[in-house]
Amino acid sequence: MPETATLYKNPSCMCCDGYAEHLKAKGLDVEVIEDQELSQVKMDAGVPHGQGSCHTVMLGEYVIEGHVPFAAIDKLFDERPDVDGIALAGMPSGTPGMPGPKQAPYEVMSFENREASPFVTL
Repeated sequence: MPETATLYKNPSCMCCDGYAEHLKAKGLDVEVIEDQELSQVKMDAGVPHGQGSCHTVMLGEYVIEGHVPFAAIDKLFDERPDVDGIALAGMPSGTPGMPGPKQAPYEVMSFENREASPFVTL
């Protein structure tokens, strides 16, 4: 797994800072870039419509979209599938950086060529 992640976020989003802290606690160096044009970042990264969240992370050759739990990131780098990245759409309660209890299983999707498919349920 790479040692450095780049997290793109809207300047006013506080939960993204919580997610950056989650990544740092897992041993990653995190560069946070505040960007008002997140839709362009997501488009350039190939995030499929409907899979977006409040931040986009570049980690090595992969895109991590949203509040993806680290267990899914570990799985991604252990298996190294031929995909563009993984996403957890929206801002689910209880995910890293989000307050509140877990309300339902987290459906993490993989994506390639702007098409999403199931990756792991946590």
